[in-house]
Amino acid sequence: METVSELTPAALNELFQPLQPEERIRTLFDYFEESEVLLTSSFGIHSALLLYLMHLVKPQKRAYFINTQFHFPETLAYKEQLADLWGLEIEELEPSCRSQLLVLQRRMWESQPDACCYLNKVWPLEPLKKGHKVWVSGLMGYQAHTRRNLQAFEKPRPGETIWRFYPLIDLTEQQYAGYKREFHLPPHPLEGQGYGSVGCLHCTVKGNGREGPLERL
Repeated sequence: METVSELTPAALNELFQPLQPEERIRTLFDYFEESEVLLTSSFGIHSALLLYLMHLVKPQKRAYFINTQFHFPETLAYKEQLADLWGLEIEELEPSCRSQLLVLQRRMWESQPDACCYLNKVWPLEPLKKGHKVWVSGLMGYQAHTRRNLQAFEKPRPGETIWRFYPLIDLTEQQYAGYKREFHLPPHPLEGQGYGSVGCLHCTVKGNGREGPLERL
């Protein structure tokens, strides 16, 4: 079998495209060691499906959660609920104390939202990204127009060495709902309150789909 370094993004996507999400995740580990695979979760509205499928394939796979200190209490409770239900191993990451102080003093979510996201979400992951070869994400193309052209594998971005892997990227909204029913996935507590997506407290509003958090990543 060829190694991932010997395959082009087009070849990888041709290989993974016919597979179902669980098969894609299983096949991923034919090309990458478990220690090379980075799994993160925001424990948002749509997070449970990827976590459940990864649990089926690699029950002990660690998931990283960035605790920005601005999450809804319901999100933190949901994280604990899924962890208890499936025995997930979760490790929390936090922004540096200096970053947190700067964000709070300047109320950056109001004046500099992009910088706020960078300090709270992007920067804490940088050391982890450098220590892994592929980053698994639960993005689904139907959620936003900016995602519709993404494929299962995306090559490293300029200045990076980590591949992106989106095993759910081509699911339709109906297919996602079908998986949710089939696997009896617990809903996020805020889903029934009109939130289509949930991020940090300051940048999340009620709405359908990606109208929820004002996503900047």
